Amino acid sequence: MSDALKLSLVNFKKGSYIIVEGKQKADSFYIIQTGKIKLIKEVEIVEEEGGSVLDPGDFFGVVSTMSNHSHIETALALTDVSLISVHRDQYQVLIKKNAPVAMKIIQGFSKKMRYLDENLTRLALRSTASTEPNHLFNVAEYYAKQNHYNQAYYAYYRFIQYCPDDENVKTAKERIGLIKPYAKAVYLEEVPDQFNRNYPKDTMIFSECEPGKELYIIQKGSVKITKIVDNNQVMLALLKPGDIFGEMALLENKPRSASAIAYEDCALLAVNKSNFEMMVKTQPQLITRLTTILAERIWFIYKQLANTMVKDPVGKLFDALYMQLEKNRIRIEPGENYTFEFGPKELLNMVGLPVAEGDALFAKVFENKKFRLVDNKIFTTDIDEVRKQAEYYKKMQKIEQSRRDSSKIK
Repeated sequence: MSDALKLSLVNFKKGSYIIVEGKQKADSFYIIQTGKIKLIKEVEIVEEEGGSVLDPGDFFGVVSTMSNHSHIETALALTDVSLISVHRDQYQVLIKKNAPVAMKIIQGFSKKMRYLDENLTRLALRSTASTEPNHLFNVAEYYAKQNHYNQAYYAYYRFIQYCPDDENVKTAKERIGLIKPYAKAVYLEEVPDQFNRNYPKDTMIFSECEPGKELYIIQKGSVKITKIVDNNQVMLALLKPGDIFGEMALLENKPRSASAIAYEDCALLAVNKSNFEMMVKTQPQLITRLTTILAERIWFIYKQLANTMVKDPVGKLFDALYMQLEKNRIRIEPGENYTFEFGPKELLNMVGLPVAEGDALFAKVFENKKFRLVDNKIFTTDIDEVRKQAEYYKKMQKIEQSRRDSSKIK
C-alpha cells in the first residue's frame, strides 16, 4: 500500500441524499468540511446519542464502510455541503498521517457501542444493566448456583477487592473459602508488564462491572462474551483468533459492560492504555483491525435493535437466524444446506425470549420441514428459506400495521 494519502473533496447541494440505508457496497465514508448533515433511519428504534444532525469535523458512513456491510442509515444534506471522501483502502494511510482522526473515530465508536448496548439490554432483554461494582456479588452468586466455580471465584474475588466495605463481603469470603478447592482463576493480581497471557478453558478474563485497564487480542483459542441479565446468562458473542475485545472500558475508563470467559484454552495479548496510544501511532494495521471490529459490532447491534421491533416471536427467531448469516457473510444459495453454530437455547437468549417458551416456539419453526436439529444445532436444508421466512414475517407485520392505521383513520 502506498503511503500517499489520496482523499477527494465532494460537494452536495441542499436536499441531496449522500448515502441511502440498505444500499450495498459501502466503500467510502465522509468527513464534513462545511455544512450540515442529517442522519435518518427507516425505523428509529433509539434516538442517536448527541442527536442526528452532524456538523463540520463529524464523520458518517464509517460503520458500513469499515464493516463492509450495507448502509445502516440515510444521510441527507440539510445545507450545501463539502465533504472529504475516504475510501476504505485509504484508512491505514489516514491513520499514519493523522492519528488524532483515528482516535476520534475509535472513541466515537466505543461511545456509540456502549450507548447502543445499554439500549439493546433494555429493549431485547427487558432489563437495565447494572454498572456498579457491587453487582459483582450477584454475578458471583449466579455462577456459584450454576456450579461454575471458576467464574464464581473470580467474581467473588473482584467483589471483595473493589467493594471491601459492602455488607456482602463476609458472605463472599465464606463462599470463596468453600469453592476454592474446586476453582481455577488466573491473573487475579495485576501484571501490567506481562503482555502475553494464557487462560485455561472456562476461566474468567474479566467480569462485567469491574474496572477495565486493558484490551485483549486473541492469539489462540476462543472467548465468549456474556452478561447476567435477570438471573440468566446471555451469550453476546463468541470471538476467535485475531479478534479484539475489552476496548470500551480502556477507551472510556468505565466499568466492563460484559464478562469475557475462555471458551477454550486461550493465548491473549494484553494491551494497556499507554501501549494502545503508541500502537495508534506505530501500528496502523492493528488500529484498522480494531476499527473494523467495532464497526462490525455496531452494525450488528443496529440489526439486533431492529429485531426487537419484530412482534411475532417465530418471526423474531427467523430474523435472528438471517442476521447471523449476514453477520458471517454467508452466501445465500437456494437449496444449499447450512448448520448454525448454536442451538435453540442460545438463539432464544440472543433475542431475549423466555427459555420456558422455547419448546412451543421451535415446534412452530420445525413445522417447516427445511429446518431441524442436528447434534443440538439448528440445521436447514435450504439456506434461502431463512431469508424468505424472515422477510415473510416482516411483510406480514407491515400489512397488519397498515390495516390498524387504516382502521384508525376510519
